[in-house]
Amino acid sequence: MTSKKTAAALICGMLGCLCFGTGDWLMMYGGGEYDTVYMLNWLTTGTAQIPQWRFTLAMALAFPGIILYGIALFAVQNYITDEKRRKVYHYLNAFGLTPWLALHLYYIMILVLYSGLSQSPDFGYDLHDIRAICLLLYENTSWVIAASEAFMLPVFVYWFYLQVRGFTAFPKPFAFTNVLIFFGLLKGITLFMPDGAFRLAFNNGLMSESMIIWFAVMLVYELKTKKGSA
Repeated sequence: MTSKKTAAALICGMLGCLCFGTGDWLMMYGGGEYDTVYMLNWLTTGTAQIPQWRFTLAMALAFPGIILYGIALFAVQNYITDEKRRKVYHYLNAFGLTPWLALHLYYIMILVLYSGLSQSPDFGYDLHDIRAICLLLYENTSWVIAASEAFMLPVFVYWFYLQVRGFTAFPKPFAFTNVLIFFGLLKGITLFMPDGAFRLAFNNGLMSESMIIWFAVMLVYELKTKKGSA
């Protein structure tokens, strides 16, 4: 790919982060208290009042989001200098893209149930009972989270390996601009945030926030390299 096309693909990736990130915030921005008995700290009194349209929009945004992610993530393989390793990255990336939508849908379905039951007087459940119902659903299907991450993360681990071994066009120290490292740093920041709607939504959007930084770093490198070549 030409430098111009690569830059455009990375911008697509950043737009995909905005799609997914906006959805992450829409579905989880609601503070308030949670029931420590059930240990799902995102089922708060605030998220119980989130209107259903926000979940609908959050899910709808994920579809253009994953397309834009795919454009950028497949373009990244052009930085790999070894053909065999480029193919490995390609297939890891292909397998890893599908669970993004599955994981997004998984959390939205639980939140739709939680807020829907909470806001409808027809069901006659109190918030304690609703949380118990959602916990039952979560406990019996939470394997989806581990399975999704098992597909999603290897491509980023492999990318770190490629960079630290010098199999990409980037200098080796760029391995430490890996999206998983950004995720760890941002996760650490959340530990110092006060409980509330902002922390809940920021924590839910950590992967999107990490990805946009990662794409931005590569875009700056791409533009600087292009300018230096000129």
